[in-house]
Amino acid sequence: MARPRILVVGAGFAGVACVRRLERRLGVGEADLSLVTPFSYQLYLPLLPQVASGVLTPQSIAVSLRRSSKHRTRIIPGGAVGVDAKAKVCVIRKITGEMVNEPYDYIVLSPGSITRTFDIPGLVDNARGMKTLAEAAYIRDHVISQLDLADASQDEAERASRLQFVVVGGGYAGTETAACLQRLTTNAIRRYPRLDPKLIKWHLIDIAPKLMPELGDKLGQSALEILRKRGIEVSLGVSIEKAGPEEVTFTDGRVLPCRTLIWTAGVAASPLVATLDAETVRGRLAVTPEMTVPRLDGVFALGDAGAVPDVTKGDGAVCPPTAQHSMRQGRVMADNILASLRNQPLKPYAHKDLGLVVDLGGKDAVSKPLGIELRGLPAQAVARGYHWSALRTNVAKTRVLTNWMLNAFAGDDFVRTGFQSRNPATLKDFEYTNDYLTADQIREHTRGLIAGG
Repeated sequence: MARPRILVVGAGFAGVACVRRLERRLGVGEADLSLVTPFSYQLYLPLLPQVASGVLTPQSIAVSLRRSSKHRTRIIPGGAVGVDAKAKVCVIRKITGEMVNEPYDYIVLSPGSITRTFDIPGLVDNARGMKTLAEAAYIRDHVISQLDLADASQDEAERASRLQFVVVGGGYAGTETAACLQRLTTNAIRRYPRLDPKLIKWHLIDIAPKLMPELGDKLGQSALEILRKRGIEVSLGVSIEKAGPEEVTFTDGRVLPCRTLIWTAGVAASPLVATLDAETVRGRLAVTPEMTVPRLDGVFALGDAGAVPDVTKGDGAVCPPTAQHSMRQGRVMADNILASLRNQPLKPYAHKDLGLVVDLGGKDAVSKPLGIELRGLPAQAVARGYHWSALRTNVAKTRVLTNWMLNAFAGDDFVRTGFQSRNPATLKDFEYTNDYLTADQIREHTRGLIAGG
């Protein structure tokens, strides 16, 4: 008798937590376990702004999937582009471009999210995101290159456009990105004696009336004051009307000369969700508290892909797609997969949010652990302590801690690697949203398997 096939889609917090627990608890020969991911690492997303600013090296937050003492998972290098729940087949596009069908008995959907965009002229062609390791490394090179080019230019208009930077999105990603990169350029300008420091201007804008409203009024206001004190111009109730290669138009009528537009205005569920014929909640799959997808046998969803009910709050609330929820959902998911294999009852996911941390670079931070409001160094200690403890391997923890200590004692470096200098790095280049299949294309790919029984 063939062993049950478990397929996990995505190597984010939820997918990796699920796989690691299954590796430890599956009996020998109890099931075959496979993981679909383009890269053989788990990316620690909350620290991407520190990679962009050069505080951390890219390798330090790319946690290897093959550093497991009980590594038994087959890693399929590619991305899931469609699921035929009736045929129980996942269609995968390998990194070579080859399309393959992967049958499953149980599938865990944790494909992560994509940057949420709007129909704004020029946005996808001229904006850069902060969702991938490559984007963070590219943005660092790009920002430093703007300083180099401005320093070499004799044209005042060119200098002005290269030294103005716009970040859209007043959530955690946008706020931390603006704060960390502004600190980078402030420190770097000392190495450019021909440039007037007053020419460097960072803008953080968001259509919402408050900065990071999840922090509460007091801490949100504290973060706003820190940013403005450091010279970042924060504009709330404002968004982008048009984005060009050398200027950005705001919805309040302002036109800024600018060659750096970083878009972090929220995320949307992976387009993979749309390939299933299932109910959604704000783009995420509607699931039970046990994270099963109703009416689809053997299909589970969590993290950014699943609207998991928040049973601790009730009233129809769903868990936010944060790292702390995703990691814990992954562990419960593994237990529920095991329960399904062993004909045992599934258990619902329940976890009370532990709080929020925001690292603004240097000694600046605001945190709210367990509802306690912190600012400055205490908040920074909590923020970095939380991130450090959440890293999965001792190797990653050592690298991150070493990077932090080196940056604290030696300061920043302002070196462009040039690895991606000739490659485009706009939103449309990194999101790969055109790779996903339609329902008809999925059926075409899986027709042979269905006919073969």
